[in-house]
Amino acid sequence: MSMSEQKKHIPFVSASTNMAEFTLRALLIGLILSIVLGAANAYLGLKAGMTIAATYPAAVLGMALLKMMRGSILEENFTRTVGSIGESVAAGAIFTLPAFFIAGIWKPFFTTGHYITATLILIAGGVLGIMFVALLRRVMVEDADLVFPESVAAAEIHKAGRAGGSGSKFLFGAMIIGAIVQALGEFKFFLTESYKFVQGKIFVHLNDIIPNTFFKGKGGLLLSQPGISPAYMGVGYIIGPQYATLNFSGGILAWGLLTPIVYYFAAPHFDMSFITEWANAMIQKDPKLTIDEAVAKVSNPIFQMTQIWRLIVRPIAIGGMLMGALYTLFKMRNSLAIGLKRSISDVKKAAKGQEVNVERTEKDIKFSYIMIGIALVAILTFCITKFIFNTGWLPAIVAATVMIILAFFFAAISGYLVGIIGSSNNPISGLTLTALVITALILVAIGVGPDTGGVAAVLGVAAIVCVSAAVAGEMLQDLKAGHILGGTPWKMQAGDIIGVIISGAVMFLILNMLNQADIAQGISQGYEGGFGSSKLSAPQAGLMAMLSQGIVGGKMAWPLIIIGMFMGLGFIMMQVKSPMLVSVGMYLPLETTFAIFLGGIVKGIVNIIVKAKKFNEAQQVRIENVGILVAAGLIAGEALTGLAFAPFKIAEVKIMEIFSNPPQFIGYLILIIIALILIYIPIRNAGKADEPAPPSAGV
Repeated sequence: MSMSEQKKHIPFVSASTNMAEFTLRALLIGLILSIVLGAANAYLGLKAGMTIAATYPAAVLGMALLKMMRGSILEENFTRTVGSIGESVAAGAIFTLPAFFIAGIWKPFFTTGHYITATLILIAGGVLGIMFVALLRRVMVEDADLVFPESVAAAEIHKAGRAGGSGSKFLFGAMIIGAIVQALGEFKFFLTESYKFVQGKIFVHLNDIIPNTFFKGKGGLLLSQPGISPAYMGVGYIIGPQYATLNFSGGILAWGLLTPIVYYFAAPHFDMSFITEWANAMIQKDPKLTIDEAVAKVSNPIFQMTQIWRLIVRPIAIGGMLMGALYTLFKMRNSLAIGLKRSISDVKKAAKGQEVNVERTEKDIKFSYIMIGIALVAILTFCITKFIFNTGWLPAIVAATVMIILAFFFAAISGYLVGIIGSSNNPISGLTLTALVITALILVAIGVGPDTGGVAAVLGVAAIVCVSAAVAGEMLQDLKAGHILGGTPWKMQAGDIIGVIISGAVMFLILNMLNQADIAQGISQGYEGGFGSSKLSAPQAGLMAMLSQGIVGGKMAWPLIIIGMFMGLGFIMMQVKSPMLVSVGMYLPLETTFAIFLGGIVKGIVNIIVKAKKFNEAQQVRIENVGILVAAGLIAGEALTGLAFAPFKIAEVKIMEIFSNPPQFIGYLILIIIALILIYIPIRNAGKADEPAPPSAGV
């Protein structure tokens, strides 16, 4: 069916209606939400390797604030659009920028030059994504085959808000709970994490010969309690019991199988000469350590097993993540192919659409402005590659050209996938991985190496493409919601450009604060902090760093990567629903996956109660909506409080300690309380059976 044959769309607010939309208050609220939700997602993504869609929290928070000011529904739509874009910028940032640190290119992470470079990368990627979406919007939002499930739900939430419905109390209440728990943990009111090395009679001890072999072994297990984290429990609740279990299975595989096996055969070789050499290597990294302190540290089995996991098991997990990302793209090959075939024709149609008089609800940014914006980003990419990353003229030209081509296609593909499955399931990391590999292979083919800025150039192009694809998907989702509500496209696009600029300028500072805080905490607690540490895992960035170094610099641990890829292939052959999620679970600390698993179990209990009470569809939708808002609030509350404490850690300010030896049982009690909240509040708000069904945020 052609667009001319489709039934004419009638928006909630007609095109002829002159209603407040792009106002100063709507913009300011949107920008604040963009920074807040972006920061929360940056915190969550670096620690847990996942982000949450900001559309629904931005809609609820924006509605609550504007309702007090008697704002219009189009102001609410505009605020949600600007407020949710920070999450996309954060996703692009956490997937790529820490890779510069992990790869050893930016050490220290923060300098004025690095801040400027990172900000330019984020803004360039964000603006590019918006330009491409403005080019493709008309065709894609009016495509009958693209259902945009999350856009429809967001639009319905706004409509319900006009009728008096609101979920803000659940979101704000949960944010307070998450903040209080995080603060109490910082004040040492309870034990936030605990590790125990177990070496019992069931294991073969040092110098014991394994029967009928010449092998020596020294066995043991490193056990961990679940992290006392409202955010992780919230994540587990949102992704559900099946995916939470898959994620935890990766943790079990890493800490219950691979790490103990390697330790079993490696530990007998940890003699005094080896320990001393290891200790001296540590002193080179941290000159403050004495030789006795360093020896004591590396002699600790907990430290030894953690290092085995970090240096051996994690590269295997990265191989699994690589195979999982490739498999995700393979499963979507038909959708990707359709997206690619349509992109060129859509540009032609969009360009023609700019030449005719259109209604308010169909006006995009002018075509000439779009072309100028794309050209400026291309020039900026060339300048970054040539003058900041110090490549030659040819690599800089090639990098800028490849970036524009990949960014266009991946923006179109991202928008298409959002139209089918929503932004929550958009495989941005897979698209970024593809962009990185293509760019790396092309630059290596023209003679670029690690000594000529190759690794930095690859990461820079991948970062711009990643941000562009993430922003394009989120922007198109918001434009579809605006299409339903009667928003003005060019105003939403202009608002998002401002949102991208502000979020891009702030995001690097947030990342640096988290990185510096973890480094400082690592020094005080005896672990190597910063991006890639056990506390700030940044799994996607670790993958990007290793691949760029491996392809351009030849520094990849290929045997471990290949083992991980075969492992991922095994998961696929066993028909594991999400091989990527299992590998991410291997990469994360066990306390993280454990806490996420508990959140998934809680959601499973809610599902059992729903089934047992025989709630109808409308009641199930209300339970789902309230549960998502409570979980999102717990995540945001912990994340924002964690960010608030970060400057104190950087400055090495002594934080008040309630207990010198925090009790463990209080942490377990808090987990039980959070679980009860996640069960009771959604079930309590199921409503009556005869009430009409609300819009669903869980589509």
